[in-house]
Amino acid sequence: MNLILLHPDDFTQPDHAILRDRRFHHIRQVQQPTLGQWMKVGVLNGQIGRAQVMALDDKHIELAVQLEREPPAPLPLTMIMALPRPKMLKRTLETVSAMGVKQLYLINSYRVDKSFWSSPLLSPEKINEHLTLGLEQAGDTLMPEVHLRKRFKPFVEDELPAIAANSRALVAHPYEAALCPDASSEQTTLAVGPEGGFIAYEVEKLIEAGFQAVHIGERILRVENAVPVLLARLFPVV
Repeated sequence: MNLILLHPDDFTQPDHAILRDRRFHHIRQVQQPTLGQWMKVGVLNGQIGRAQVMALDDKHIELAVQLEREPPAPLPLTMIMALPRPKMLKRTLETVSAMGVKQLYLINSYRVDKSFWSSPLLSPEKINEHLTLGLEQAGDTLMPEVHLRKRFKPFVEDELPAIAANSRALVAHPYEAALCPDASSEQTTLAVGPEGGFIAYEVEKLIEAGFQAVHIGERILRVENAVPVLLARLFPVV
């Protein structure tokens, strides 16, 4: 935890917060602060600063909070991702959150098992839990928005053209594709398929929606590895 992410209801006064949950136990067991020590904090969807430990016991920690600056700038990116299997979904949510993605669409695909959509990890509480872990890792406060779309064709035909309008629209595809373009700060919409990739029909539909197929080399990577590689290639600072 490189940043303690505070919520508005943690505050007992405008500049004082009390923690008793997971964050408190992590601070006490891992960081082991002493009275008067300063720690990095941020307010959810707000500013970043520091907090001084004012009180600490077995049940809570009290912090005096000073907010000083804005969080890191988001990536100029909307990510479209075929729903990963549950074990991979947890890691992927944390990765995209840590790397500055703020708009994520999880969509269906031919190679997405139907059972994935019934996973308890898709509950808003679980999604936010893993997004929060990514923010804490990166020292960010801006919570990403996650949208679920269970039908591929209606989403690609009816919604995606407007989502991708006026952006660099790319679909990661390892076959018969152009080399991934150079890093740029321009607004981008990136589609990433499931394990095994989008099927040919799905790639065709994405191309019809204005996307260009690109690859990142001869090596075929797992989604959890391909995503950070793609983001590092596409943007000058991640």
